[in-house]
Amino acid sequence: MKKLLKYMKGYRAQCIMGPLFKALEAIFELCIPLVVKLIIDVGIGNADRAYILKMTGLMVLLGVVGLSSTLVAQYFAARAACGFSARLRSALFKHTSTLSYSELDSLGTHTLITRMTSDVNQVQSGVNMFLRLFSRSPFIVFGAMIMAFTIDAKVATVFAIVIAVLLVVVFGIMAITVPLHKKVQKQLEKTVLLTRENLAGVRVVRALSREGDEEETYGKFNGAMTRALNRVGKVSALMNPLTYAIINIAIIALINRGAVSVNEGLITQGEVVALYNYMSQILIELVKLANLIVTVTKALACASRIEATLETKSSLAYGTDKIASGDVEFKNVSCRYKNGGADAVSGITFYAKSGEVIGIIGGTGSGKSTVVNMIPRFYDASRGEITLGGKDIKEISQKELTDKIGVVPQKSVFFHGTIAENMRYGAPDASDADIEKALRTAQAYDFVSERGGTSAEVEAGGKNFSGGQKQRLCIARALVKKPSVLILDDSTSALDFATDANLRMAIRKLSPCPTLFIVSQRAASVMHADKIAVLERGGIVGLGTHKELLETCEVYREIYYSQFRKEKEAAQ
Repeated sequence: MKKLLKYMKGYRAQCIMGPLFKALEAIFELCIPLVVKLIIDVGIGNADRAYILKMTGLMVLLGVVGLSSTLVAQYFAARAACGFSARLRSALFKHTSTLSYSELDSLGTHTLITRMTSDVNQVQSGVNMFLRLFSRSPFIVFGAMIMAFTIDAKVATVFAIVIAVLLVVVFGIMAITVPLHKKVQKQLEKTVLLTRENLAGVRVVRALSREGDEEETYGKFNGAMTRALNRVGKVSALMNPLTYAIINIAIIALINRGAVSVNEGLITQGEVVALYNYMSQILIELVKLANLIVTVTKALACASRIEATLETKSSLAYGTDKIASGDVEFKNVSCRYKNGGADAVSGITFYAKSGEVIGIIGGTGSGKSTVVNMIPRFYDASRGEITLGGKDIKEISQKELTDKIGVVPQKSVFFHGTIAENMRYGAPDASDADIEKALRTAQAYDFVSERGGTSAEVEAGGKNFSGGQKQRLCIARALVKKPSVLILDDSTSALDFATDANLRMAIRKLSPCPTLFIVSQRAASVMHADKIAVLERGGIVGLGTHKELLETCEVYREIYYSQFRKEKEAAQ
């Protein structure tokens, strides 16, 4: 938690003023039993109605001033807690954006979502409660004990004993609940993961009629989390009854000893009532303190998890070089995913000249996406070297890589807004003419015009567009950047053959023409490429033109003839 306190900078005044006004409220509250004592001993004892009214007015005034102090303290505490959580959430989001795909895969999307939502909210609640009560509750507890000793030291020994016992109970329960809260948060992550998977794959679940199985699985996870929460709840639930029981026993002892002292003339009836009020104040504050400890315990458990996420460093280190051209070369490159048992791809060697079209084809799981994902450094090569413009990509700056490489992933991703806003996502300064040119090249201009132009709304995830339309818009978004290298990772699968062909021809006519990597399982998409790399089981088994591969590569022949049966019959 200490490392997270730097996000509290700028709220130092609120952190001081909140507890200060709470302490001020506590002082006024501690004065009230003394006023009650005077009303009983002086006002009622002497039947002085004017004195009673005067002291009652003083008591009301103390209450009003205390309430005002509370409102001011609440305001400062809430402002500091909300500001702190906003900065923390922002820092967590920014840090997550710097991590490589390896770290993101290791942490998991469900974990990061839980950190930024549930965990940050718990920390915010903990900070808010701490600023409101950490000065008030101890001040009242120990202040009431001190005030009790000023009235009668012998009777007040009950206060010292009960406070010592209560501290043992409170901190003992806290020691048990801290690790249990951590287990609850881990179980919550698993439940969030399962929920996310089901929401993302709801169509698959329904198509395969697996609703019952998924409900059963979710029931198991939810049941495990419920049991974990029940364990924590049972231990935490002991706090209030134990506190009340100890305090009530103490009140009985206090009244017993007070009654004896009154009979002996050692103290007055008003002083006994004042002692009783102080004991009641201790009861109320210890209940609040118990709730504070439970909340702070949860906050500390969540803070340690957030801290661990912020301490996760990216495995990527960038240089300062710039890209001179779009030449791409792989030199005996291998890649192994984190915690992977074997290399995903190995021995990848080829050269792509600036402006060339490189087709990458192969079966599912052959490593096609892995190869192209290493160019923008989504994943780093385990062995070998990748050069871009003759320079090792590890020596090129991150900004240069992101500016000069356009990537269209397999899954089309859009953000809520207009088409123009989505088009400018990679190039904020792009003009309307640049966007129009990119849309025309991507074969998307016609349907965009039909929707009212680039000011048309895009729903979150692009749900108001078809699969083919989303793919063409994604390609246009990448083209707006005017990249030196353009990677189409199976991003034309939803296009018909004519649109696919027109798209490739339009990209070739660009000036300057980017080095184009086309990843596909369709032979028609890559057969006109300058070079085609055929992958199988993570290695290149064929490299050349379409004509050359038909003669020399059996894997390519199988893929091609499985999709063009007439050509197979003609060849036979």
